[in-house]
Amino acid sequence: MIGVLKPENALTVDVEDYYQVEAFSGTVDRANWGGFESRVERNTGNILDLFDQYEVKATFFVLGCVAKKSPSIVREIAARGHEIASHGMSHKLIYTQAPDVFQQETRESKQLLEDQCQQPVIGYRAATYSITGESLWALDILHEEGFKYDSSIFPMQHDLYGIPDAEGLPHELKTPNGNSLVEFPISLASFGRVKIPVAGGGYFRLFPYAITRWGLERINKEARPFVFYLHPWEIDPAQPKIEGAPLKSRFRHYLNLSRCEARLKLLLGDFRFTTMRNTLVQTGLVDSQ
Repeated sequence: MIGVLKPENALTVDVEDYYQVEAFSGTVDRANWGGFESRVERNTGNILDLFDQYEVKATFFVLGCVAKKSPSIVREIAARGHEIASHGMSHKLIYTQAPDVFQQETRESKQLLEDQCQQPVIGYRAATYSITGESLWALDILHEEGFKYDSSIFPMQHDLYGIPDAEGLPHELKTPNGNSLVEFPISLASFGRVKIPVAGGGYFRLFPYAITRWGLERINKEARPFVFYLHPWEIDPAQPKIEGAPLKSRFRHYLNLSRCEARLKLLLGDFRFTTMRNTLVQTGLVDSQ
């Protein structure tokens, strides 16, 4: 254990089921989603129990179609004192959507979540971090729909996402139309000119925990908060296997699932966490009201 570190960091969960991930989008037809065993409710409950054990609060970016099918998930998350935020409605990449379709889905998801949790939903995270250089127009729609902050920009290059030269710290950005929106980008540790993705997800399962801890410590030692993210299916090594998926997709999805929960427990013991909203309030970027 490395002891208690400051500042408080943003702990986040992207609430989606194992068969809804982008890695399997070329294999799993959306029209057939209803035929898969749903495990998101149980897995989210297990994460909630784990967070209770470590007495931490988190922000849950809930997929709208999950909330529509299983509204008890949203109510349970809110009842346990966590923040509800939006992960969109359909888990489609933003840069594949027309702006009017994106706006309709974004509005529908926000209203649905607010009806279920009976509290304002002010945060948004795009499916697969798909606010990129070609979809920055989405930021103006988020502002128009009443969101206060976004956490969709990954400041590195990836085959599915990323804006390599984006600001790496939480900040207020100007949208293409000149509106203001707070951005909490996905955290990276820098080693010289090399950017190391240490903020969660598949990287958390790929790298030994010592590398993740080193990178996150490095961010905190600079008096900066980081954001950490994971998915409920990442602590479920017994989930059904998706047949016929490409090797790269299977590697990304199934790598070290059996080790993820143990590593998460280490993380929760080694760092201080709170919701994304609370972290942004502490930095002065979001109003406390």
